[in-house]
Amino acid sequence: MRLSHYFLPTLKENPGEAQIVSHRLMLRTGMIFQASSGIYAWLPMGRRVLRKIEQIVREEQDRAGAQEILMPTIQSADLWRESGRYDAYGEEMLRIADRHEREMLYSPTAEELVTDIARKHIKSYRDVPKMMYQIQWKFRDEIRPRFGVMRGREFLMKDCYSFDLDYEGALVSYRKMLEAYIKTFSRMGLTAIPVKADSGAIGGDLSQEFQVLAATGESLIFYDRALDEIVRQGGVVDVDRLMSLYAAEEGLHDPHICKVPQDQLKTARGIEVGHIFYFATKYSDPFKASVVGKNGESITLHMGSYGIGVSRLVGALIEANHDENGIIWPEAVAPFTVGLLNLKPGDGKCDALCEDIYHKLLTQKVEVLYDDRNERAGAKFANMDLIGLPWQIRVGARTLETGKIEIKYRRTGEIQELSLESALNYLKERVGA
Repeated sequence: MRLSHYFLPTLKENPGEAQIVSHRLMLRTGMIFQASSGIYAWLPMGRRVLRKIEQIVREEQDRAGAQEILMPTIQSADLWRESGRYDAYGEEMLRIADRHEREMLYSPTAEELVTDIARKHIKSYRDVPKMMYQIQWKFRDEIRPRFGVMRGREFLMKDCYSFDLDYEGALVSYRKMLEAYIKTFSRMGLTAIPVKADSGAIGGDLSQEFQVLAATGESLIFYDRALDEIVRQGGVVDVDRLMSLYAAEEGLHDPHICKVPQDQLKTARGIEVGHIFYFATKYSDPFKASVVGKNGESITLHMGSYGIGVSRLVGALIEANHDENGIIWPEAVAPFTVGLLNLKPGDGKCDALCEDIYHKLLTQKVEVLYDDRNERAGAKFANMDLIGLPWQIRVGARTLETGKIEIKYRRTGEIQELSLESALNYLKERVGA
């Protein structure tokens, strides 16, 4: 993509309304546009990051055995009355009426609807276990939306639901999702600690939040340092050991009960990006969601719910990956992998060389943003650091003299001068590694 054609409305100054780093940088880099309080339009660069996150989430959900569906954002109030949550949910639920005065709502979550689907189509013990998920927009009417996408009213969420015959089966599904979440966040370059959590309005008695470690995190968490290694490795996850290790938020941390040695207990700030629940028959009971067992008996289904805040993750990634110059994207979720800077636009030789590099990168399937604008070199450097692409290739007058181009690695700031062939081979070896 050529930057001269790309819609990237960057800002030089920090917006006054943005209180936290991620909100400031998302507005400054033109990733989002505020449509109204707590509601944002996602512009091209922001949408590219969302899609990268969605794809990683989708791949790990599929690998765990979940099947993707898509449920409507507008749901009937009657379903929520069956569960008893229509009146109990509170003012965060946006309640509306259609032209026939039927009571409807904008979905804040989807336990009711997915349970309705299950009770009408899952009839036999042979039909379970089942796990179904969607990546869909939700709405919760926060009284004070703030911090940009971190606490907005409309948000993109992955919500998965499991159906099993009994507690033992439900625990297998829970463990699969726990492992899938560790792998998901690890692939994004995040350290996400699963901590004991309150189930809140969803309900249930087995519940864990995933807290991304970030110095600017809103929550204080306490955890066994052994968790660091488990959640960072991502590959093969020792779920038994993972579930046996201590981790709790400040409000649920009891130093009198915690048996982790003091030198093994870590404290850190965290940002919640996911939540998994087992809630037994909380929804299947009122919905009469049951199956016929082997001996003809009626068995009420056991359920679990597993959420990831996809749009919230964008903010969390920035909170965990930035410096004074801007964003530092992990490669797996970066909107583009390489930023190509033409530092002498209008010069025939420099333009031709940049065109050659641009097309070679595209041929290698490298996502590249080519800054071909007639701007000062300093402005291009600052802009590229601000948007935070993992790699920069700089081509200018010095390149024409020496035959070497500069490659900058955004995370460390390291700059190397290499021949064109060496530079392309260098990137080929490291991109995606």
